[in-house]
Amino acid sequence: MNHGDDQYEVVIAGAGPAGGQCARELAARDYDVLLLEAEPEEDFPRGSNKSTGGTFPPALSSFGLPDDVVMHYTDDVVLESPNDHYVHPRPGAVLEFAEFKRFLVRDARERGAEVRFGARANAPVMEGDELVGVRHSGGEEVYADVVVDATGPAAPLAKKLGVVDLERERQAIGIEYELDGIDLDCAGYADLTDAMMLRLDHDLAPGGYSWIFHTGADTAKVGVCYVQNDAHRGYAREGMTVDDYLQYWLDRDPRFEDAERIAGKQHRGSAHIQPPGRMSTDSFLAIGDTVPTIDPLWGEGIHVCMKSGRAAAATIDRAFIPDERDTGAENMAVYDHLWHEDVAPKMHRRLLLSNLVYLASNERYDEFMRDLRRTDEDLLAGATRGTVRGIVSLLRLEDLSLVGRALKEQFEQRRPFC
Repeated sequence: MNHGDDQYEVVIAGAGPAGGQCARELAARDYDVLLLEAEPEEDFPRGSNKSTGGTFPPALSSFGLPDDVVMHYTDDVVLESPNDHYVHPRPGAVLEFAEFKRFLVRDARERGAEVRFGARANAPVMEGDELVGVRHSGGEEVYADVVVDATGPAAPLAKKLGVVDLERERQAIGIEYELDGIDLDCAGYADLTDAMMLRLDHDLAPGGYSWIFHTGADTAKVGVCYVQNDAHRGYAREGMTVDDYLQYWLDRDPRFEDAERIAGKQHRGSAHIQPPGRMSTDSFLAIGDTVPTIDPLWGEGIHVCMKSGRAAAATIDRAFIPDERDTGAENMAVYDHLWHEDVAPKMHRRLLLSNLVYLASNERYDEFMRDLRRTDEDLLAGATRGTVRGIVSLLRLEDLSLVGRALKEQFEQRRPFC
């Protein structure tokens, strides 16, 4: 059934990295695309400016991101423990996340997509058992051959269609300030000039990590994130919020002694760290952090979310090729296959490694830094990709109890280890 001016080939809810990229890809293929965004255009993306913006060259080159969305290019990734650190040479980039999101929307428009701001998706539109569109903004309806939910953890469409089951106990909660006046080369610490640093320290982030991402001169993004997991429940101080932990760090670390917050540069957000289940059904795909798609180990989400948007566009393009379009569940499930093969391969093993990291003690974190310095670079890269050999190379005999606890958490998440 055609619904006139409100009929599109694809409606995408959410103009983040996944939704924006999906719109860019489909518009470039000349499909009739509508991108819905909850925020007003004049504010975008004030309420959804939630990412640290840290990413790596493949994201920049693969998706044609311009230099003007990059705050600062970095040369190293630094891992810190309470009393040690490890420096890994790896080029990266810290994005100005708001500018990045505005670029995606602007580019999607230039390629031919329609964008509606102030249009919060809240429910699927059904005709009998058939999904035909999206209800947004308190009752307005738009219609499409395929609907894509890229709204992140809110997932109003995916949840109502029974596609995702996000578990609150695996939610990652974070807050970040942008600061100036930071001592990036402080005595007793690694030199963080042109670096992205992640710190494993339950005193500062129980069951999670904290970070300093250099953004040029003496400025940086500084934040704390923890996952509501067994480690957090074991190490957390009663009554302390994520805001309290960030302030606790700022008050005690000499690198921040002369630092000041940059006005208006506070970001907070959440994501789910859990194995994905279903991602599609008839005429429907869930992408980005709706799935969820965030890297379970280091929290990097920009690249994988954009890859999920690209995989969704490829799936839709395939379904639209025949003279008689077939957007049934079997054709839409091509996206699930692409996600596991190309977007986030070996996700279950990476989740296991994530559980192992967060369950380890501060003392083990110090030992871990020393182990990293002795580990072959290829094995280390393999571990981060989820290879069994790489993961085993990072373990000691005394870690067997941690492996058991990590496997228990994996089992309790009701997804198989594979």
